[in-house]
This record gives sequence, structure tokens and C-alpha cells, in this order.
Amino acid sequence: MSATRTPRRIGVLGGTFDPVHIGHLRGALEVAETLGLDEVRLVPNFRPPHRETPNSSAQDRLAMVRLAVQDLPPLTVDARELERDKPSYTLDTLVSVRDEVAQDDQIFLIVGWDAFCGLPGWHRWEELLQHCHILVMQRPDADSEAPEALRDLLAARSVTDPLTLAGSNGQIAFVWQAPLEVSATRIRQFLASGRSVRFLVPDAVLAYINAHGLYRASN
Repeated sequence: MSATRTPRRIGVLGGTFDPVHIGHLRGALEVAETLGLDEVRLVPNFRPPHRETPNSSAQDRLAMVRLAVQDLPPLTVDARELERDKPSYTLDTLVSVRDEVAQDDQIFLIVGWDAFCGLPGWHRWEELLQHCHILVMQRPDADSEAPEALRDLLAARSVTDPLTLAGSNGQIAFVWQAPLEVSATRIRQFLASGRSVRFLVPDAVLAYINAHGLYRASN
């Protein structure tokens, strides 16, 4: 008698991670713990279509993310977007991940509230839910309304309890998270002005930044 296989539950969290900081890591861990995910893959963007070119190189950003998660299961690093050497489209990433996993495995695209509200500007955004569920990390103070283009989608696809997400794709749920007012922009500003960013990034990431002179005023 063969054992029944349990579908895997995989989170996907993209970003420039320029640099990766405790807000990224804490948010990913909270989602993983809340939903019992087997893995959360941090996917550094090569060249995000809707944002400015990252300040540090793909090689440096990848190295920092790897250092940040080296002893932090279930967080892992997925470098596929950096290997494409072209603009990073989330749909392409989801399609390639889906092709690599079992048909009944669940993929959860993890986005912040601001990113979710900007979804209608994403490349072929209407197709995203064909390949994943969407988890929206929403802080208690995020009280702005979703744009009109998303309201019908939310009405049709959202579920109240993220633990009830069924099947391998097609639904949206919200995961509340503790507010951490940390941003990569602020960290870069601190570093450029010579201020400490201790406790805003993991110690291993800070050591890498210092060793390579990243984000200094001369850069």
C-alpha cells in the first residue's frame, strides 16, 4: 500500500531586495507560519518593469539574500529571474515554477498591499491566478481601498480565511502582519549619510554591505 502524497505549499516573494531587510524576512516568516508553508522562495528581480533600476548589482543583491536566509528555514532563494537577463515579469516566473512542481502543489504569490493595488499595471496580470493563489500582506494601518479594476476580482476570488484556500490556484486571501516601518529606500539613505543600519538588516547582510562599500554616497 503506497503512502498518499501530501501536496507541497510554496510561497513566492519577489522584490529587488536592494538590500534585503528585516521587513522582507519577517513578513515572509509570518506568512509561512500562518499558512504552514513548506517553503517561501525569495526571488530577486533582475530589472523590475515598474521600478527604477536597482542601486546594487544583481550579483550583490543575490549574495545578500542568500546570506539573509542561510539559517532561516523555510526561507530559500530562487535566482531564476536574475538568470534571464531581461525584465522580470512575475507571470513568467510563476509559469516556470508551476512547470517544475506537481500539478496539485499549491503556489502562493506573496505581495504587499501597495503592490497588490498596482496589479492592473503588471504584465498580463489577469492570468496570474491561473498559476497561483495570491496572498496579500496587509498591515493593520493599510486602510486604503483597492482600485476599481480589482474590485470585481476581489468579489469573485477572495476568501476570508487564508487557511481555507483550496486547490492549486485561483483565489486571493489577506494575511495581517505586524507593522514594521522598514524600507530599502530608507536603509540606502542611512548608509549614504553614514548612519547605522544595525538591526534593520541581518548582521551577515550588513557585513557584506560594509565589505563591498555598497550604498555609500560615492556610489
